[in-house]
Amino acid sequence: MMSFHADQQEQQPMQLPNNKSTFRHNSPLFQVVVIGLVCFCCPGMYNALAGIGGFGQVDPTASNNSLTALFATFAVVGVLGGGINNILGPRLALFSSCLTYVLFVASFLYYNHQQKQGFAIVAGAILGVGAGLLWAAQGAIVTSYPPPDRKGTYISIFWCLFNLGGVIGSLIPFFLNFHRSRATSVNDATYIGFMCLMSAGALLSLAILPPGKVVRDDGTLCTNKNQYSNVCTEAVEIVKLFMNWKMLLIFPGAWSSTFFYTYLFNNVNGVLFNLRTRGLNNLVFWGAEMLGSVGIGYLMDFSFKSRRTRGFVGIGVVSLLGTAIWGGAFANQLRYSRHDLPDKKLDFAGSGVDFAGPFLLYFSFGLLDAMFQSLVYWILGCLANDSETLGRYAGFFKGVQSAGAAVAWQVDAKKVSFMSQLLVNWSLTTVGYPLLVVLVMLAVKDDNNTEEGTTKEEVTLPPSANHPDSVN
Repeated sequence: MMSFHADQQEQQPMQLPNNKSTFRHNSPLFQVVVIGLVCFCCPGMYNALAGIGGFGQVDPTASNNSLTALFATFAVVGVLGGGINNILGPRLALFSSCLTYVLFVASFLYYNHQQKQGFAIVAGAILGVGAGLLWAAQGAIVTSYPPPDRKGTYISIFWCLFNLGGVIGSLIPFFLNFHRSRATSVNDATYIGFMCLMSAGALLSLAILPPGKVVRDDGTLCTNKNQYSNVCTEAVEIVKLFMNWKMLLIFPGAWSSTFFYTYLFNNVNGVLFNLRTRGLNNLVFWGAEMLGSVGIGYLMDFSFKSRRTRGFVGIGVVSLLGTAIWGGAFANQLRYSRHDLPDKKLDFAGSGVDFAGPFLLYFSFGLLDAMFQSLVYWILGCLANDSETLGRYAGFFKGVQSAGAAVAWQVDAKKVSFMSQLLVNWSLTTVGYPLLVVLVMLAVKDDNNTEEGTTKEEVTLPPSANHPDSVN
């Protein structure tokens, strides 16, 4: 099937004189680090709070309903997000989306006092809009800005910074609730701390440059377009995503990629461990994400000369690891059920050997999550090179991912058995692997210049294009 971006094949990438400094404001590395820090502050902190189960509440009903609203709107705006980002530009899209994270956490601070779900559900729906915009902008940046032979490395840099937010964020409920071994809900200071860090993320987003002003070290621009897109163009291109065979092959993997969060956060961490230990588990989970992203990033960039071979090996490694981890989760789930809960919550300081197995399982899921999602981003980055196309691809991926998450949170809200949730998660994850193999086989080429939106020819810009004012 011909790519819907075939009309852009005639457009040639522009080239500027070589830039000696890699860590300059308009370099891909600097911009990837900035988007990593933005995600450190916003979705990273969100993940830290979500990971302790029920967003810090003893009864997860309010969080389940708010997250259903969140991922329902995220699913829609996620698919549209790539187009919206192409129209608004990444700076405005990111700044506005960061503020929605602050509002969402504020709704749970309110819930701590009023025990009314309405605010949390509305804030969840608004956050879904913001998250759709944020992740579309993020996807375009981390997949289109890096040099073609270092996409895995740049993705792992982003993933480490992003998940460092989960690590640091997990320290907030861990320390603020350390002496509350019998506590059920987190205290107000926990929510306020998260809101402050998320506000800092909104300010950091203002350092993001338009794609047309980002220049690689070899002098090539990350995009050959200096103007943002328009509504009509983006509407047509987004509709075409649903007829793009590459996106259809990635659909099952996208759907399952965070579907398991509900089961893991609520029904493993939330059920088996007390509050302070859930904070510790969260810290280790997001730390494992950092390790997993570094490992898969190295594999996808440096393991074999052939890019397609690296793709096949990456899928093989992740699928084998995933099968082993889900097998361990199955063995763990045989020990308890929704109607036969453990008599006592596990505590890292007092449960001894009983704590070790579930703790290791939780750590392993962090490895798997980072490796799978980084692998998918690497594959997406091999399908095109220009930021507009990859913004749409990333938006589609996040939209489908969020639709799956919306269903998962509501499944748990309906009190579906833990074992049924586990088996559905395991099955969905397994289905995605062979389809990714087909995608790599048919769409990933060893020649970087065969990607959509690129050619081997170059265009030299006038000297004025390299004036310092052009990148500020």
